[in-house]
Amino acid sequence: MKEETPAGNEEVRAAEVIAACCLATDLGMGFPFEHGLHATLMAHRLANLLGVDSETRSQIYYCCLLSYTGCTTDADIAIRIFGGNRTENITPVQFGSITEMLGGAIQAVQPPDLPPHLRAYEIARRLPKAARFRGPHFAALCDVAVMMAQRLGLPPSIHRLFVHLTERWDGKGILGRAKGEEIPLPLRINSVARDAAYQRLVAGDEHAVEVIRERAGKAFDPEIANAFAAQAAEVMAAADAPESAWDSTLAVEPKPWLTLQGKEIDQALAAMGDFADLLSPFHSGHSTGVANLAVSGGERLRFDPAEVERVRRAAHLHDLGRVAVSARIWQKPGLLSASEWEEVRLHPYHTERVLSRSPFLASFGEIACSHHERLDGSGYHRGVPAASLPPPARLLAAADAFHAMTEPRPHRDPLSAEQAVEELIGEANAGRLDLDMVRAVAEAAGQPAPQLERPAGLTEREAEIIGLLARGLQTKQMAHTLHISAKTADRHIQNAYRKMGVSSRAAAILFAMEHGLVAWGDLARTPATGRR
Repeated sequence: MKEETPAGNEEVRAAEVIAACCLATDLGMGFPFEHGLHATLMAHRLANLLGVDSETRSQIYYCCLLSYTGCTTDADIAIRIFGGNRTENITPVQFGSITEMLGGAIQAVQPPDLPPHLRAYEIARRLPKAARFRGPHFAALCDVAVMMAQRLGLPPSIHRLFVHLTERWDGKGILGRAKGEEIPLPLRINSVARDAAYQRLVAGDEHAVEVIRERAGKAFDPEIANAFAAQAAEVMAAADAPESAWDSTLAVEPKPWLTLQGKEIDQALAAMGDFADLLSPFHSGHSTGVANLAVSGGERLRFDPAEVERVRRAAHLHDLGRVAVSARIWQKPGLLSASEWEEVRLHPYHTERVLSRSPFLASFGEIACSHHERLDGSGYHRGVPAASLPPPARLLAAADAFHAMTEPRPHRDPLSAEQAVEELIGEANAGRLDLDMVRAVAEAAGQPAPQLERPAGLTEREAEIIGLLARGLQTKQMAHTLHISAKTADRHIQNAYRKMGVSSRAAAILFAMEHGLVAWGDLARTPATGRR
């Protein structure tokens, strides 16, 4: 741990990133937002009441935040087996008796609203598949949790705990890897706290106490379960503070705080993107691929290094909100219904919800949440116009569109790189994507620079001139920047005004912002003041 951050060495609390992952898993599981934070606060309070040492408190804290980090695992398989809601039917009984677990599975496998004769058929058809699914799925949950904890910067003493994530005190866990005190103490405490937090959602505080007491000595360590039951009011009160659960959760992080620096930060953000992509095999590698395209495109556009880093990080995070949308929708081979399409349109909003809680992650939120916005205001989720979309957001939109086109989808085959570039050109010519960003993405993908039509029939030089004008340069400064005479620069300005149908600098600037003509990168640093 470092008490001071060396000058120029970026550092962020690991808890900020990990708690954001916890919010994302709430979305992926269908829990109320901040449910995982509430459970963590309860686990922390229970640990204090049990008098555990500081190292165990730290392990409890991070493990509880990441308990459901594998929630997107095998989602594409699960939707073919379970017709109902797994969270509503299985989560309440995951630590219950064999009879309770079987009842939950029966409810989860059958599609809702079926007539009785079809319900029986679906149960008979799907239940054996669900039974075969459990073992591999639970193993995958543990594997993913271990790998995510590693990539999020947690030490071996923490990420190794997740091997026993699904075990029970009585040894009747699906994987049978441990029982009793063989299960690490942090996990034994977490199991009680997380189950109690969910049982409160199901039927209130008294129900939660009753369930935990009933499961003492079965799924749960009896000493821990009974300690919770005896002091339940105090433990559950930890999750009822009037202030933000986010602030409360960060405030109770045991010291010394874990921090991420340099490449550790980027590795953690990439892990968050991979967590979202895990929801569907059609999206595997999407976030990393978009990030690579955006970085290469930004360098070609001569973005400064800080902007390149910003767009790369935003690219890793841009689809985090996708986990809030059912895998059933992402896997649908046909046209989406109006309600399904509305859910899809809201996934950037859910990304924003997750990123906005963390000051560090929020700095990338504006870009990340704008990847489906379009210059003509036809995009989503806000439908903002070009003037509200900074260049990194425009670049991310083009990179995301290209990469998505070249990936297979349930309803179509992937486009070739050449076909995808043609599609992007069409979008740019229609005024929906930024022309320069499309060119940069095409070149970053190894394609020839496309010939793009500038709005109003402007030539490349005229578009360049208007972009510089929009950045505040005077005629002589434009001439100096472009290595032409002032007279030639003025002629280009007048020709551009005529084609755009404007007669003033202000109108030309509005036109430039609307159509993405503002010159970015090194050109933005050319005024004599040197200010940006």
